[in-house]
Order: sequence, then C-alpha cells, then structure tokens
Amino acid sequence: MAGCNLYESGAAGIEQRKRFYTIAKELFRKTIHMGTALVPLVLYYSKTLIVSLLITAIVLYSITEILRLSGKSVPIVSKITEAASRKRDDNRFVLGPITLCVGVLLTVLLFDFKTATAGIFALAFGDGLASLGGKLIGQCVIPFTQGKTAAGSLTCFIAIFLSSFAVFGSVTLSLSVAALGMFIELLPLRDFDNLIIPVAVSSLIYFCF
Repeated sequence: MAGCNLYESGAAGIEQRKRFYTIAKELFRKTIHMGTALVPLVLYYSKTLIVSLLITAIVLYSITEILRLSGKSVPIVSKITEAASRKRDDNRFVLGPITLCVGVLLTVLLFDFKTATAGIFALAFGDGLASLGGKLIGQCVIPFTQGKTAAGSLTCFIAIFLSSFAVFGSVTLSLSVAALGMFIELLPLRDFDNLIIPVAVSSLIYFCF
C-alpha cells in the first residue's frame, strides 16, 4: 500500500512538473506574441519604419530558421525559437513568427492607423491570451476544435472586446470584432490564425463601421 501511494505521489509530481513546464513555455511564447501590441506605437510615428522593421524581421528569421534546421545554430535567435516552439514544430520550420509578422505587416499596409491598431490588438491580446486562459483554467474542451477550450475562447472574446473598445469606444463595434476574432481563433488554423485575425478584424471594421 505504501509503495502504491509513493508511486501515485511520484506520478502526480511528474504531472505537475509537466503542467508547469507547458504553462511556462506558453507564457514565453505569448509574451513574444503580445509584443506586437507595441507595433502601433511605432506606426504612429513612422509607417515606413515599422514596415521596414517587419520585413527585416521576416527575412532574418527565415534565414536563421534555415540555418537552425541545417544544424547551424544562430546565437540567441535559435535558442529563442527552440524555447518558444511547440512539440508539433520539432525538426520543422517554425512558421509562427513568419505568419505573425506577415499578418501585422498586411494590416499596417492595408488599413488606416486606428483600424490597423484594433486588428493588431486583437491578434496580440485576443489570440495571445486565449491559449494562456485555456491552459490555466480551461477544462471544458469544445468539440471539433483540436483541443480549444471554452475558457480560452471566452478569454479571447473579452480581450478583443476590451482592446477594441479602448481604440474606438463603441460597444457594437467591439462586440462584433470580438465575436469574429473568437470564431477565427476557434478554427483549427494552427499558426495561420496569426495572419487571418488582424486582417479579418480590420476588414470588418473598415467595411462595416
């Protein structure tokens, strides 16, 4: 009996460590993700500068990923990529940072400042916090969403609503874009939600409001 209890205690400890590691890794990933919320600050002063920075980031990251996959580690960048990558990305080109930068870049190029800001905030905070909310408090998994949780979706909705309201001050607009952002985040798009969310949210605002 004592041996059985010891085994169960050890197994529980392993599960707790795995959960802590998973949450810590997700927190690191999403901290990078939410860093895109700083883009409008630079955009406010210079559209040319932020476009140049995003294109440079895409090119440099692509080069470092190709080098990493060929066995040539690039100081700092490769370590950050490995630390932030998911298990599904093992031994593969990690697309997340590319789709993130491309989504933000398209939003900056296609829309006016306020509209682009709302779209970028939806990506940074809505998509960024959804995964954390799901992993921290999510237990109710939504069917056919590849593991998405009700808690994560609700977190996404609230984050997009609040960030959109902060930009436009409109309840109707904020509810609409929050619903759209939450719906897109629910879809099993893998890393491509980074590209779709800011453009789709900004498009809804531009054409409907």
